[in-house]
Amino acid sequence: MIQNRRRTAARILLLALAALGLQLTVPAIASADPTSSAWTKLRMCESSGRYATNTGNGYYGAYQFDLPTWRSVGGTGRPDQAAPAEQDYRALYLYRMRGWQPWQCAGLLKLTGDADARSKRVPTYAESAYIGGGDLPTPPPGPGGPKPAWPGVVYSYGDCAAPLKAFQLRMNAFGYGFTGTGCYYDKTRTAVLDLQRSNGIKDSGLLGPKTWDAAWNGKAPR
Repeated sequence: MIQNRRRTAARILLLALAALGLQLTVPAIASADPTSSAWTKLRMCESSGRYATNTGNGYYGAYQFDLPTWRSVGGTGRPDQAAPAEQDYRALYLYRMRGWQPWQCAGLLKLTGDADARSKRVPTYAESAYIGGGDLPTPPPGPGGPKPAWPGVVYSYGDCAAPLKAFQLRMNAFGYGFTGTGCYYDKTRTAVLDLQRSNGIKDSGLLGPKTWDAAWNGKAPR
């Protein structure tokens, strides 16, 4: 009897709302592509964030496309020779066709798909414009520009400090795509070693005064 009364009351409430012209809707599940930070992590794992990378083993560009996969999403020429915006677009295109499956790094990073993964919905260039680090901090001036004073500490793997953030953001000028965590892990070590090898500094992986200076006034890492 109580349940019947509750059902009757619910029906009366719905009829009243309808009489007032109010609509009852179930919120739609919104689809959204992966965040730009997810793409940054993927690029750093695949290619150290370098769009012009040619590894010599049949994989090219920031997302390490092979040619058949690149062409399957409409790419022409070689991925590493395409503009960054074009590579971003083809990466989003591939994601919408196959999700994260084509990238081994996505599994290593534990990236998870969303409603757009394998949706087969062809993106527009406007939809992919956010991928290329649009929310990353602006890098400091180019080589030869002013640099922060050497902090007086030699940094190594596992260290976290504000000067490390300044170094990371500086390296964005060379296409590394750091978000500026201020912590020295694999990505930072790769940048340090690249910089040391390009500037004739012992490749110790330690961020000392010579490597710090080279980040602002040395040769760009190769």
